Amino acid sequence: MSKLTRRLAYVAFMACLMVPAARAEDSNIVVTQAWSRATPGGSKVAGGYLTIENKGPAPDRLLSASTDAAKKVEIHEMTVNDGVMTMRPVESGLPFAPGHTVKFAPGGHHLMIIGLTAPLVQGDKVQIALKFEKAGEIAVSFDVRAMGASAPGPLSNATDPAVHAAAKM
Repeated sequence: MSKLTRRLAYVAFMACLMVPAARAEDSNIVVTQAWSRATPGGSKVAGGYLTIENKGPAPDRLLSASTDAAKKVEIHEMTVNDGVMTMRPVESGLPFAPGHTVKFAPGGHHLMIIGLTAPLVQGDKVQIALKFEKAGEIAVSFDVRAMGASAPGPLSNATDPAVHAAAKM
């Protein structure tokens, strides 16, 4: 490989890293840092983590998610009440206030991938379709990281959507 070819390949690779994971055409919703953890053989569930930013002037709502890699995907939230952590599906969708960013992470909001058709293997990608009330469907590629992996990087401006749930939908 020539020196010029290597440089062009490097520049192209770096440009790809700067592109958001997904964005619907004409949408103000931007999805980045989509990832999951590898699962042991026989496991039927996995978590999906990502960052969603509403760059628009109007609120939106994540209604559902789906994938061919599992029977269903649920939007989950974890809360602590009287010292007991509980996890439950978000039934009415998850609101995204204008100008806010929400990080789905272990121990908080996440996608629960249920009924896996095969184990998730480190290095693979899982395609998940996110359905928003206004932005429509956004296809997202989730990187499968090692079992026990932590998030790909901190995001200091991430906020909890519950704080912004008062936004008028």
